[in-house]
Amino acid sequence: KYHDKGFDIVGVSFDNKREAWVNAIKKLELPWHHISDLKGWKCAASEVYGINSIPATILFNPEGKVIATDLRGEALDKKLEEIFK
Repeated sequence: KYHDKGFDIVGVSFDNKREAWVNAIKKLELPWHHISDLKGWKCAASEVYGINSIPATILFNPEGKVIATDLRGEALDKKLEEIFK
């Protein structure tokens, strides 16, 4: 909905099995960017961003500053609408 306005998604996987991770992306037809260091819960994102449950969301502004975390559903929609109005 907001991609043409500059919004992009990067999925960070907490998987540790490459084949299962890649197959899930294909099966679920997830069209965004995907990254993983395949270290499961010991991945860098867990420590750097304090992620201790999934799914987790972190919104960054263009300068890389965190502007919102852990938004889902209606709360996420409302925040994105506010940002991109």
